Amino acid sequence: MPLSFKFSKSILSTISPPIPTAYKWIPKSKSTRTSPNLEVLDMSQGVPGTAPHPILQQSLRETSARSDAWGYCPAEGEWKLREVLAREMRGTYGYGKRKVDISPEDIAITSGCNLAFVATVMAIADAGDEVILPVPWYFNHQMTLTLLGVTPVPLITSPESSFLPSPTLASTLITSKTRAIALVTPNNPTGAVYPPSLIAQFAKLAKENGLALILDETYRDFIVGSDDSSDTIERPHGLFDTTESESEAESEDHSGGSMASDDIDKHLPWRSTLISLYSFSKSYRIPGHRLGAITASPELLKEIGKVLDTLQICAPRVPQLALAKEFDGSISVGSRSQLRSPPLTTPGTPGEPPESEVKLDSALGGHGVSLQESMIAVSSLKSASSLEKEVEETISVLAALKSDILSTSLAIHARQRLFKDTLEKEAPNWKVVSQGAYYAFVQHPFLSQSSEDVCQKLVEEVGVRVLPGSFFFDKDLDITESSFSSMKSQPELNSGLSFKSKLNELDRYIRFSVANVSDEKVVKVCRRLGEAERVFKEEFGWVVGG
Repeated sequence: MPLSFKFSKSILSTISPPIPTAYKWIPKSKSTRTSPNLEVLDMSQGVPGTAPHPILQQSLRETSARSDAWGYCPAEGEWKLREVLAREMRGTYGYGKRKVDISPEDIAITSGCNLAFVATVMAIADAGDEVILPVPWYFNHQMTLTLLGVTPVPLITSPESSFLPSPTLASTLITSKTRAIALVTPNNPTGAVYPPSLIAQFAKLAKENGLALILDETYRDFIVGSDDSSDTIERPHGLFDTTESESEAESEDHSGGSMASDDIDKHLPWRSTLISLYSFSKSYRIPGHRLGAITASPELLKEIGKVLDTLQICAPRVPQLALAKEFDGSISVGSRSQLRSPPLTTPGTPGEPPESEVKLDSALGGHGVSLQESMIAVSSLKSASSLEKEVEETISVLAALKSDILSTSLAIHARQRLFKDTLEKEAPNWKVVSQGAYYAFVQHPFLSQSSEDVCQKLVEEVGVRVLPGSFFFDKDLDITESSFSSMKSQPELNSGLSFKSKLNELDRYIRFSVANVSDEKVVKVCRRLGEAERVFKEEFGWVVGG
């Protein structure tokens, strides 16, 4: 039926959500290669592969039953959760002897990290302004900007630079309309983990140009040391540092060009530039509860509060209270040295029984929880014990889950290695170019086919659902010739290719979400990719290249 009104220009200029498109693709019912009831192996959406830890499940149940949990809370979130999150962040970013400056007043709780981004952009940019986004970009960030009438300015990355963005290149894109640079690290979709030195260079660039640096750190708890034997989570960056320490900066610009180490300020006052965004969805495995956070200057949060009060009134209160709740499962400390590791699940395939089981009925109301007395717990203590030198009489549920997060992170890290090794064996023409945290960015082998065509055929013919690289950039994206001329002076773009050609090059890539499947399914996916290569070549005449 025709409508009597018009749609807004901004909504019409915004792409449709990509994920539902991928779920419209279904296996062919009369496939001669597979069973009509073929199980679709889903590595498309970045969702946790297991339920929340039993400690959190129990806390959510208990909190839901409270008579005072159903009302509103302040728009900026429950004070107690802001306190325990600030303490957790002081441990995460203050690893070792470093001290960081984060207080509850620096934190606002939001209805998910996407809303954190929306609220941030609404507070710092107007229609017609610009925000620099590395390409491939997280599509919800680009969608937010177009909805608000803000122009996303593409900062091209390339496989030659492991999809790390260049601060030098970004500096050529800054105009009088630029309001912020927005980064996602570890990255979605490429999985690339931005080194602390690279993040420091972007912070310096933003500060020098009067811009905000928006840092989406949804996956910051999944940065495992590069050494295969590592059992610790790496510090995401040093921007929150307040003490004299070795500079995070290096003389090398990790993605092309160079910046002298003397140009990096060891003591950048973070509140003047940095806006850090966080999601509880991945680390605590509660994506449906929609909980995120903004860490920024209280002065900025005061203005963001207007947006939050308008759009969300308040973030979901039950998960806030559940995470901030005192954990009474025999974890009580008089000093950091007495902190005991909380229950955790053995790393490995989610859902598989652990090697050892210890029942903690008193802590969980009769529900047994697996606990492995291993180096994982010890490694967790390294992070947990660096929280700060203050004495805590109690520990929150959020803090009690620290070693569970470590366990999950190590399991995903091991699964990333399994995926790459198995792919090299079963489908060697599929190349993992970048991977980390939840994602692997893989070059498909079909020279003349778009990533969307490949992904649709993968579902239809072999039952593998993944997301095409084209979902993470705008095919119709354009840029001024003068801007591209300055871009071509950079090593990662100086290949004689046009801007459109660089975008087309990205269409050879597919995003695999490694976190939400078991090890067994990872192996099955790799084998099906090998089968797909043969089928697509023989039956559809697709050309395979290296």
